[in-house]
Amino acid sequence: MNIPVRLRRLRRTAGIRRLMEETSFEPRNLVQPYFVVPGQGILKEVKAGYGLWHVSADRLVEEVAALSSAGVGGVMLFGVPDEKSDDPKRLPHQLAPLTEGIQRVKDKLPGLPIFADVCLCSFSTHGHCGVVEGDEIVNDKSVELLSQFAVLLGKAGVDFVSPSDMMDGRVAAMREALDGQGLDQVGILSYAVKMASAFYGPFRDAAHSAPSFGDRASYQQPPNNRREAIRELKLDEAEGADALLIKPAMTNLDLIRDAREVSDLPLFAYQVSGEYAMIRAAGDAGLMDFERAIRESITSIRRAGADVVISYFARPMLRR
Repeated sequence: MNIPVRLRRLRRTAGIRRLMEETSFEPRNLVQPYFVVPGQGILKEVKAGYGLWHVSADRLVEEVAALSSAGVGGVMLFGVPDEKSDDPKRLPHQLAPLTEGIQRVKDKLPGLPIFADVCLCSFSTHGHCGVVEGDEIVNDKSVELLSQFAVLLGKAGVDFVSPSDMMDGRVAAMREALDGQGLDQVGILSYAVKMASAFYGPFRDAAHSAPSFGDRASYQQPPNNRREAIRELKLDEAEGADALLIKPAMTNLDLIRDAREVSDLPLFAYQVSGEYAMIRAAGDAGLMDFERAIRESITSIRRAGADVVISYFARPMLRR
């Protein structure tokens, strides 16, 4: 047969395939999430096999040390307080386990990048991401309180605050608040594109963050809108974000590619709890090879343009 171009020559052996590989991921491209809870001696998977871990501040260092030595890119920490309150004066107390955990990790593992989520959903009685008045999530008061939240994390030593609330103007306000407290070295990883998604269910169980009324559609983005997502990430970049995050990842591969083409900032994508759990459940049911499927999904996220993938797979991959 006269076949002038035989692409299979580039796939013939494992060595050739490895040499010609265009996209890969290494431990440095992954960030593992943890949920920091009050108490001592706590290290517990919320649901067996699903990758969401509750950990107390005293166990956090030993837990992430293995990931650090294996070369993980960093950890993303979420605070889960034992007390829910809508009183801003209670916020430092509510954040104490998280800030203690940050301080402990920074003391023992100063080179490990730490990201910490900034959002009110786990801390408030209503479970929404901002301040509530009546049935409305009010923007500007939310931004003011979230900026105080960011400063508390910055003072604890976090490398990047990560606002996930989706309030307008919060990146600029946090940058001003951090700089005003001499925390100009603290970066902002902005959840620039966060969809009102069905894929957050296991996370809400782990973070105790389900809303008590309504939904989050008035502030999280509609999954239908591509142009609006681009406007959001451009605004966050203009307001001073150091890096951008897109969430969920697998249902927004087009937006990851859009972001890569319009911005030179480091680009993160969050393979969220529902994505991970879906693949895990299919693997447990014998419908697919879990590890091959999860690696393929992360590779697709990287191929779309993400520099870093926040994924619950970092821990099982590296703690072997």
